[in-house]
Amino acid sequence: MSTLTRPFKWFYEEFGLVSIHETGRNAYLIILARACRMFAYGTNSLILALFFAELKFSDYKIGLFMTLTLLGDVVLGLGLTLIADRFGRRRILFGGSFLMVLSGAAFAIFENFWILLFAAVVGVVSATGGDFGPFRAIEESILSQLTMPGTRADVLAWYVTLSTVGSAVGSEASGRIVNALLEREGWGLVDAYHALFWLFTAMGIVNAVLVLPLTEACELQKEEQAYVQVAQDERGSMELEQGPRDQTTQQPADLQTAEMSGSWWKKLTSSFSNISPSTRSVMYKLWTLLAVDSIADGMVPYSLTNYYIDQMFHPSLALLGDVTSAAYFLGAISAVFAGPLARKIGLINTMVFTHIPSSAAVLMFGLPNNLVMVVILLLIRAGLNNMDQAPRSAFIVAVVKSEERTAVMGITNLLRTLAAMTGPSITGFLAGSNKFWVAFLVAGAFRLAYDLGLWVMFRNLELYKNEKPIVQSNGVARAVSRRLSDEEMTELDRLPTPLSVAS
Repeated sequence: MSTLTRPFKWFYEEFGLVSIHETGRNAYLIILARACRMFAYGTNSLILALFFAELKFSDYKIGLFMTLTLLGDVVLGLGLTLIADRFGRRRILFGGSFLMVLSGAAFAIFENFWILLFAAVVGVVSATGGDFGPFRAIEESILSQLTMPGTRADVLAWYVTLSTVGSAVGSEASGRIVNALLEREGWGLVDAYHALFWLFTAMGIVNAVLVLPLTEACELQKEEQAYVQVAQDERGSMELEQGPRDQTTQQPADLQTAEMSGSWWKKLTSSFSNISPSTRSVMYKLWTLLAVDSIADGMVPYSLTNYYIDQMFHPSLALLGDVTSAAYFLGAISAVFAGPLARKIGLINTMVFTHIPSSAAVLMFGLPNNLVMVVILLLIRAGLNNMDQAPRSAFIVAVVKSEERTAVMGITNLLRTLAAMTGPSITGFLAGSNKFWVAFLVAGAFRLAYDLGLWVMFRNLELYKNEKPIVQSNGVARAVSRRLSDEEMTELDRLPTPLSVAS
């Protein structure tokens, strides 16, 4: 029996499933909620631009719609992220799910460009197939709080992996559903697209249901947890002495003033000012690089990539759905390896060396006039595109303080979305001028610049300087009051598996 179970045990431990199990029920719910949400976004990425084209909207209007939708994501995501820690992360996630339901219903009913634009700007619709709304920053902040440095990359990798599976299933299902509906009497293409938006609405309801069972452990811990002081006796043994408990952290006066004033700008500036100078010095560089990468992603999102393939080669929707689904599945499979690879070669090396082939595929995407070659490049792009996401989130968490995480994640998503929103309009203009292929050339060059900049600037950066190790004492997880030496960390590794903040 042990021989039969050994491969499963190896996979369970090597690919980080044990990390999710140790993190607890909250991690399961968050990962599953995002997978369902990305299923809905996967249906969007296949049909959104095609839906607008069927409604006879111009290429310029399509690009404008995606740009303004991303602008709405900026405002909504920023606003909800800034108030999440004060008003409750679970409440904000539930409210975002409700906005997702409203937007999906609007797209399922209406066909007027301005009504659809309003629903997309004030609600939650993925214009690009990516997760630019209010959810991701809050979810990543929660998962980072629930995990430890040794388990974080694995948990975030599965967070990305299963969301990519959701996108793949959504893309595959949407193509098949549209074809099946078109075979029924009385159904037109626009009617079939409306049906898919009802499916999007249903996924918003599912997302809300999965958020409800999340526990108090997901909220910002306003009181410092008890900690232990570690001392070495002359034999090198470790004594765990319990230290002060329940020291309530006070909000800075400027943050309290900003919240009382009700000014979004003051809330933004006060949140930013509370990020330490050491964190800002690192994040300024990373934010600049992420802005370059996001401009590229905004120029050639999967929704516009599918539109380009449709315009150039006119494949059936079923075939286009199959190709997009296969691309997402490859991305899901590769994302599984992000955690183990990061442990072997480091976070930055994993981000850079897996992203470069994907960037090169984007660079060459607009050059072939053969559908097979374009599909191969799409599979390369999507298959490796997600391997940098979990290491990137783990890297950000590794260089910021725990109380800065939600703000930094929110600002990171804000800047990425602001940068990405410039892309669709540029591509819409190029498409209208019969130079669609130039968008892929420019986007690929920008992505390669991002990859090179990451490796040059961050490959030797020291990580986890602000991390408080977690140890277990009498069944209670406690944060160590100071940064431990390598020898002390080695001793801690010999203790029973630590408890993370779990349900």
